[in-house]
Amino acid sequence: MRILGIEGTAWAASAAVFETDDPDALRSETGRAPDPAADHVFIESDPYQPDSGGIHPRESAEHMGNAIPEVVETALAHAAARHDGDGPVVDGVAFSRGPGLGPCLRIVGTAARSVAQTLDVPLLGVNHMVAHLEIGRYQSGFDSPVCLNASGANAHLLGYHNGRYRVLGETMDTGVGNALDKFTRHVGWTHPGGPKVEKAAEDGDYVELPYVVKGMDFSFSGIMSAAKDEADAGTPVPDICAGLQETVFAMLAEVAERALSLTGTDELVLGGGVGQNARLREMLAEMCDQRGAEFYAPDPRFLRDNAGMIAALGARMLAAGDTLAVEESTVDPNFRPDQVAVTWRGADESVARAHTDDGAIRGAEATVDIGSEEVVKRRVPKTYRHPELDERIRRERTKAEARLTSDARRAGVRTPVVRDVDPVDGVIAFQRVGDADLAERLGPEAVRVVGESLARLHEAGIVHGDPTTRNVRVGTGPDGDPRVYLIDFGLGFHTGHVEDHAMDLHVFAQSVEGTADDAAPLIDALEAGYETIGSEEVIARLREVESRGRYR
Repeated sequence: MRILGIEGTAWAASAAVFETDDPDALRSETGRAPDPAADHVFIESDPYQPDSGGIHPRESAEHMGNAIPEVVETALAHAAARHDGDGPVVDGVAFSRGPGLGPCLRIVGTAARSVAQTLDVPLLGVNHMVAHLEIGRYQSGFDSPVCLNASGANAHLLGYHNGRYRVLGETMDTGVGNALDKFTRHVGWTHPGGPKVEKAAEDGDYVELPYVVKGMDFSFSGIMSAAKDEADAGTPVPDICAGLQETVFAMLAEVAERALSLTGTDELVLGGGVGQNARLREMLAEMCDQRGAEFYAPDPRFLRDNAGMIAALGARMLAAGDTLAVEESTVDPNFRPDQVAVTWRGADESVARAHTDDGAIRGAEATVDIGSEEVVKRRVPKTYRHPELDERIRRERTKAEARLTSDARRAGVRTPVVRDVDPVDGVIAFQRVGDADLAERLGPEAVRVVGESLARLHEAGIVHGDPTTRNVRVGTGPDGDPRVYLIDFGLGFHTGHVEDHAMDLHVFAQSVEGTADDAAPLIDALEAGYETIGSEEVIARLREVESRGRYR
């Protein structure tokens, strides 16, 4: 099988040829693992480089219009040189259907349709972000990993569950690459900014900057504003770059570990152009090693925007019969990865794995020793984080967890009793509550109580910060009704802001969607429980928060 891939979502005009001698191995139902080392991948790219500032959509589209015919011609000539039989030189044409800049996508779509019709071969519409994920999964040989996509326009965590890639967490404002570019433009550097930040950070000293993690979601707007303020105040730019890398990439490593903890998987793959940064790869590899998980980062040519990943995924789609009619091949600038029907993977595959509830449990940021009556939580040092940042986070979260757990009890929410706390060493002892995590006993009634509990917290001006199905314990009361306890308030804080209250609901809903077999009735139960006590304004804001996901 030989597939032509065409990529052009924003700045990289690229065409590629993916070739495999074992197309049957691309179909999951065969039970045979493909051998990526035996595949042939040829990539021809012509990236757009703005004279100043960031990407200008009009200029990028003009570049795409000139460059796409040339890179496609080169790739087809390469395919023809390897063609040794009758019929067309390629078996299908795959193209980046979205997300991206509309004018660029339309140029790519037109080119793909033209080639496919000329050669009379199938057309394959590929989601650009899923391609970033799939190239790493394909090459790593992992079964069902969590994927961290760190690209210019986006940053999110994806995991396959129930026929789709679920968004486990994502940026609430800007993509990680674009965030770094905003800072570098502020100090007068040209696009792309990421490599320049990486180079400058080699000679810099760590500068403390804001660190914003909301469950498995995150935000870069505050840290970029603080970095610009530091530059305006005269702080050496290399020092700010060092602080940016250590803070932004630690946030990404932490949310990746949270996703591993939520799902129970022990496999992580990296995708996206920012993944070329050596410090990010080092942090993720160290986090996985400390956790006992496996980590894989593709070669740099498959991390930056490229047509090789488009062609490789197109081959899997063709093997699954997932083709497009010409009239169905319109591009979509807002094409989210969780909108893609994943036809090339088995329906029984899932990133969600079983957890145990006895002895020592490794969470995202702590080890938990579970005794018959007491639970001892130890926030272990994270060696991937800068020592100053790690010490600050462990101390602040330990204090916040002890305080807010008690405050929540006074607000009428079931939580464990805090028996002892040592903020210096990051240790808290709790009363043991419940029989299992909510993730093991998901049901509408228990989830409805979670909604009520979050509403009570918010009425008292408390935000949990990380309400997931792993941070809720359930048991059974004397009357047979579920006893629901909220735990792990380490990311919590006091606030009456409706935005933060809505984020609590959003974080919980994402954890349900990423692990439940049928999420819709559970999320309905969550909101119904919340509405019995909480403010209608919070539910209205939740709808707004949901609409902010990148490319939605």
